[in-house]
Amino acid sequence: MRIRCIVFVTSVYDEPNEQNTQTLMKTYESNVRPVAGDIIDDPGFDSRFHNGYEVAKVTLNYSDDECLVSLAPLVTDRETMPAKDYIDQLKMTGWKVLEQ
Repeated sequence: MRIRCIVFVTSVYDEPNEQNTQTLMKTYESNVRPVAGDIIDDPGFDSRFHNGYEVAKVTLNYSDDECLVSLAPLVTDRETMPAKDYIDQLKMTGWKVLEQ
């Protein structure tokens, strides 16, 4: 099953702009389906920006064999690296910016 994780990244200290505010998605192939409350880990996640992402919502599409997972940050004030740098790091590990 395709697992599509979606996360919203923005700065809590700077005015939101295109460089520091993005919605990103990454697709995994897995037989394990996440459920609300699970904590997701990924090589692109960095503890200098947050302390983990919790599954907030799961939407299943059995006809497409797909699972859409919305992630919510556990902490939003742990921004010791700029949001822009964090977004760049996520992109380098396979996360794609969703076009608005």
